[in-house]
Amino acid sequence: MSKHFKLVRPLLLAAMLSSTFAHAADTTKVEFWTFNVTKFAPYWNDAVQRFNKANPELEAVWVDMNWDQIQPKLISAIAAGNPPALVNFNTPWTHEFAQKDLLQPLDALIGKNKAEYQAGALQDLTVNGKIYGYPFYNAASVIAYNKELLAKSGIKSNPKNFAEFVATARTITAKTGVAAFSPKLATKSGDGGMIPWFQYMGLPIFANGKAVFNSPKHIKAVETFADMYKKGVLPKDSFRLEFEQEIAGYSAGKLAMMTTAPTALGKLADSSKVAYEKTAIMAFPQDEGKLVLGSWLMSFVQPKGYKNPEAAAKLGLFLTNSEQQLGFSKATGTTFPSARKAAESDFFSSGAEGGDPVAVARATVAKSMGAARTLTLPAALMPDATTMSKEFNDEVQAAIEGRKSAKAALDAAAKKWNDRIAAK
Repeated sequence: MSKHFKLVRPLLLAAMLSSTFAHAADTTKVEFWTFNVTKFAPYWNDAVQRFNKANPELEAVWVDMNWDQIQPKLISAIAAGNPPALVNFNTPWTHEFAQKDLLQPLDALIGKNKAEYQAGALQDLTVNGKIYGYPFYNAASVIAYNKELLAKSGIKSNPKNFAEFVATARTITAKTGVAAFSPKLATKSGDGGMIPWFQYMGLPIFANGKAVFNSPKHIKAVETFADMYKKGVLPKDSFRLEFEQEIAGYSAGKLAMMTTAPTALGKLADSSKVAYEKTAIMAFPQDEGKLVLGSWLMSFVQPKGYKNPEAAAKLGLFLTNSEQQLGFSKATGTTFPSARKAAESDFFSSGAEGGDPVAVARATVAKSMGAARTLTLPAALMPDATTMSKEFNDEVQAAIEGRKSAKAALDAAAKKWNDRIAAK
């Protein structure tokens, strides 16, 4: 080894180390949190690698945790002045944290990319006129029905609105003696009850800061459900029928239809091949609310206090672009994109003409994403959401089961809600 090289080698090594440290110092860490998605680790690891390769000045870091950890950990991180760049949130959480001024408004950061998302998804994430999330995956329901029971009923066309759906349901029960459907009035799982039906019908829950769900139109809606319950169009255990019980009832031929997601149809195929082979799919008809039932939008939010909001925005837009959303739908097989182009992919539409219920349901749901809206109530008007929901559901149950008039029940629930709002 030459004397010259002995002198140069330390200099070369020093230069290399200096370059490495300089690169590390110039790289901005962009940490994002998800919850309960580790079984899709290959998708997330690939997304991180692709983002980092395309953005060498940034380093995306993925952290997954249990759903019940994400809120308390985020609150602690914000308080400590060290929040992550992005956090995977559902829509109610987004509204709650935005109201508490814990999230970064995103209108300017999303900019022209708004056109990439469904308008309804952006509306779901809008609080007080500002957007607080990058729309990610969504869901919606379809109607799965027993072909034999509907043929026996003489039903030959799909209902175009809720009035036609109710008429169809009445006909099915009258002709077959089987309960037509369960309207998901059970509330243990947290997403049932009559409030979603009011919103589906385009009926307001609040106006001018007060509960207004005791109008003549609301009363008529509850009376319609009460009459269907009385005549056996709805099953007598409607207020106890949760997800698993609904599938079991349909499998046993005790329900002619069920409003469901493609994932539930997969469970149906596993539990009853006979019932699955008798099943066909139709879209759930829209009503005055111009939306489909069963939506549940997830997004990525930017916590306040992250020191490089532009870097967070770059990652947020990447994770929720059409290519990534379609990739996630392919990885899960159960989620649907809120990005317009992704929802139009052959991955969804190719099953529309086949006879497989899951494939037809997947195509039907993807086509309905433009009308997918997550049904939420303003956190500012729900000072005690758990108690208020129970008060409302108890009154409505009494009305539908015939123990109280619809007017008396809704008047009582509205008064309780407005008393709580006034006292907050």
